Amino acid sequence: MNTRAFTLALVIAFVAVFMVYTYIEDQKTELVNKYGTNVSILVAKRDIQALELLDDQKVTVRTVPKSFASPGRFEKIDEIENKLSLTPIMKGEQITKPRVTVPDVNTGLSNQVSSGKRAIAIQVDEKQSVSGLIKPGDRVDVISPIDPTSGRKDMQRITTILQDVLVLSTGKSMTNSIPIYGIKTPKEIKKMNAQVYERYNTVTLELTPYEVQKVVHHLTFSGFRPWLSLRNNNDRKVVPIKSTDIFNVVGEDERAEFKNYFLQLNKKKGQ
Repeated sequence: MNTRAFTLALVIAFVAVFMVYTYIEDQKTELVNKYGTNVSILVAKRDIQALELLDDQKVTVRTVPKSFASPGRFEKIDEIENKLSLTPIMKGEQITKPRVTVPDVNTGLSNQVSSGKRAIAIQVDEKQSVSGLIKPGDRVDVISPIDPTSGRKDMQRITTILQDVLVLSTGKSMTNSIPIYGIKTPKEIKKMNAQVYERYNTVTLELTPYEVQKVVHHLTFSGFRPWLSLRNNNDRKVVPIKSTDIFNVVGEDERAEFKNYFLQLNKKKGQ
């Protein structure tokens, strides 16, 4: 074996490695001088909606040169615990202090009510709320039993009194999923990214002031709770809907018989 040749090869290899290392270090130094040292930032792991709770399932830590970091950046996930996004944040965007807040009066239900509209809550059970599957952000029709004579079955009506109504909240769960401060969801459920339905017995609707009066009148004087009919959110069309009475429910053969029955009954009662 040629010892001199082997030694020369080692020296050349060492010099080459040293030159490559020196070049890389020079490039790193140049990049640091140009863009700054690496710092930690928080970025969105997925699209985040406005007023959505931030946690480690939606945010991750990345390292970037300091000049690429936005002012007001967060460096640790602990810093955004129990905070909400003020605006929509796209996947990959940096999380910065001007874009987050903590739950307070400005993140409550009043902030969700459109100008010129009002929020009103009505009591419902599972039957009246589509098995309790109505959720904030859905749109519904409000259907009401009407009984102006308090007992005359031929005068009783089922009427759609409101159409295309926005649901602001169900119970205490509001539009945009504004959470209650301090409530934590197990990581196993977060990872499922599934829709969680909570039990509720009230639904809050967004109405015009006049529509609010209609609902309050019905709730005060009719004695019946309204029913909610769920719509497709893309179906915004309001159409004329006739009221339904007992004569619409029965078939053609029974209709004449029913009308005659009620006619004779009302004559006997002097109605």
